[in-house]
This record gives sequence, C-alpha cells and structure tokens, in this order.
Amino acid sequence: MLHILGSLKKLFTIRKVSIDCLVFRLHHQLTVLVLVAFAVLVTTKQYVGDPIDCDRSSGVPAGVINVYCWIHATYSVKSLFANADGKRIVYPGVGNGADLSDHADIKYHKYYQWVCLVLFLQALFFYVPRWLWKAWEGGRLRALVQSLECHVVLEPEAKGAKKDLLAKYLLANLGSQDWYAWKYLICEFLALVNVVCQLFFIDRFLDGEFLSFGLEVIRFVTYDGDYEDRLDPMVRVFPRVAKCHFHKFGSSGNVETHDAVCVLPLNIVNEKIYVFLWFWFVLLAVLTSVVVLQRAVLAFSRSYRSRVLHYRFPTVPKDDVYEVADAGSFGDWFLLYMLGQNVEVQTFRLVVTETADRLRKDPSHRSSSPAITNGDDEKALAGTKYGLVPTQVV
Repeated sequence: MLHILGSLKKLFTIRKVSIDCLVFRLHHQLTVLVLVAFAVLVTTKQYVGDPIDCDRSSGVPAGVINVYCWIHATYSVKSLFANADGKRIVYPGVGNGADLSDHADIKYHKYYQWVCLVLFLQALFFYVPRWLWKAWEGGRLRALVQSLECHVVLEPEAKGAKKDLLAKYLLANLGSQDWYAWKYLICEFLALVNVVCQLFFIDRFLDGEFLSFGLEVIRFVTYDGDYEDRLDPMVRVFPRVAKCHFHKFGSSGNVETHDAVCVLPLNIVNEKIYVFLWFWFVLLAVLTSVVVLQRAVLAFSRSYRSRVLHYRFPTVPKDDVYEVADAGSFGDWFLLYMLGQNVEVQTFRLVVTETADRLRKDPSHRSSSPAITNGDDEKALAGTKYGLVPTQVV
C-alpha cells in the first residue's frame, strides 16, 4: 500500500529541472540572495534608524545639521588616522584645529547614502547571465527530462518507448548540439566577467580602498604587536566618527562655518558587509575561473570528457560511457551530462546503454541518418501521452 501511495505521490510532484552547474548557481541564487538581504538590512537601518548623528554644540538644530551632513558628506583627515591620543586627535581621522588647511589631506565619505541602491544593482547584474541562459536554453532539457519521468506502474512499456526515442534523438543529433553548449559557456564566462568587474566597481565606489581591503583586514586581525600601533582598515574605509562643516548666515549677514563631529553608526554594518563581500567575490572569482578553464579543456579534449562523465556517473558501464562520449561532440557530451544530473541514476544508465548499443550496431548512424528537427523531436519527447510529471526549470 505504501509503495502504491508513493507512486501516486510522484505523479503530482513538480520536478525541478536544473539547467546549470553548482558554481553558476552560486552566482544567480546565493549571491543574489545575499546582496538583496544586505540591501534590505542597510535600507532598514538607513530609513528606520538614525544613520547619522551630529553634535549640537554649534546651536544648529539637530535635524538640520544631520540632514545636511548626510547629504553633503562627511570627511576625515588622512594624516590623523594613526595615533589617536584623545587630545589633538579625538578619533582616527578626527582632530581639532583647521583640518581643511591642506585639501590634499582630506578624505570625503560620499558613498554611504548610496550603499543600499548599489547592492540592489549588483544583485541585478549577478542575475543577468542566468536570465540570458534561461532564454537561450528554451526548455530543451526540461522536455527531455519530462519524457523520461514516467511513474505509471501500469505502463512500463511507455518508459521503454521513451528511452528508445531519447536514444534515437541523441544519435540523430550527434554533432548538432554544440551551439547549445557554447551558449552555456558564454553565460558562465559572463558570470566570471561580472564578478571580476564588480570587484573593480566596488573599488571605484569606495575610492580605491576595496581591492586590498580583505588582505589589510587579515593583517590587522593577525597582527601581534602593540594594539595602539595598529591601524584598523575598517575604520579608515568606514569611519564610525567623521567631521562635517555646516555653513549658514549669521545675525550680521556674514557666512558662519560650524564644525560638527558626526557619528556614523551605519558604517558598523557597512564594514561587515564589505569584508564578507571581498572574501566571497574573490572565492567566487577563483571557483568560476577554475570552472571556465575546465570547460575549455572539455571542449577540446574528447578523452577528458569521457573520464569526467565516467567519474560523475560511476554506475554506468565504463565501455558504454566511452562509446557514447567518443562518438559525439562537446555539445552532445554537455547535453548528456546535464541530462544525467536531472534523472534517476538507473534511468540514465539505461539511456546511455541503449545509445551505446545502437552505436555499436550501426557506427555510421550519426552520419547516415537524417537529423531530427529539434523542435519536432522535443515535442514528441514531451508529449502528453506518457509525460505525466510536470516540470519546473530552476
């Protein structure tokens, strides 16, 4: 009874079809989710809490000077980041006296009101390669997977017919799947270009402070010298305290300049976000580079494709794997590999074995048989007569 109920449950299960690899999903799923979560967090802190709080010793209303300094940016003095003694230098980058005497020594902080928008924009760019691949892929893999996912116990011959049809499809279209695979490689390469460009974009956004940011944080954390001799790079890039000049007309009509010290509590959140993003983007760039290089080797090495396919699906007989992989091109290998990731191991083994047997019986099949039109064949494979399991591309 439980077996029957399990079979009935599978009839109504929406099977998700994966049309990409794990590293590619790290770009358009996990990274997008993280960036959106960070953007929501910063937006909440910015518009619900107090992103800036300036002192009111100048007599200017708190709301006025806070809004003014938030819009027109705060600043720090570069030469005052070290040796904060609490007398002349009250906080790294903040001191008393004429701070603006040397304009070259001033560092303005203009980024913090744009952080939430930039994070949303970054998330959008991380999803673009996925959107492009989904449009190019066009549901081909879903049609093939749907054709094999038949769970009706009363019609076992239907499953066999589907496997035979799929084997015929693979044989009849040997050598014609290359553009399908190269489109995916283009999207993976775009993902790599995107993450590298985003590293440089953030570096530009933070005034050239991001590319070496993670390394400086590591050196700061692992420094075993005197604590007071250390310069926290997070404080330099994301100061918690900065200064602001507020100008207004005095009672005599002259312009008065009020020097305000502002606390930036939002930067405590920003520094943690960008430390994480530095390490995550670097890791993502390295992983994606390795994957892209591996794809390049796979595209030009038939023997390597055979070994990878056998390693990934060890239950499939080695001779059958090599027979099918050696007979096809890189595009055929890629389609077969993706198909194996989305169907049951036993089903995939039967498909590969059937295809290999047909190749052994008729080695010239790929050159002598007319290619089935992709659209017509996929419609046949996904026909409603046997394809009873709805699928969903993820």
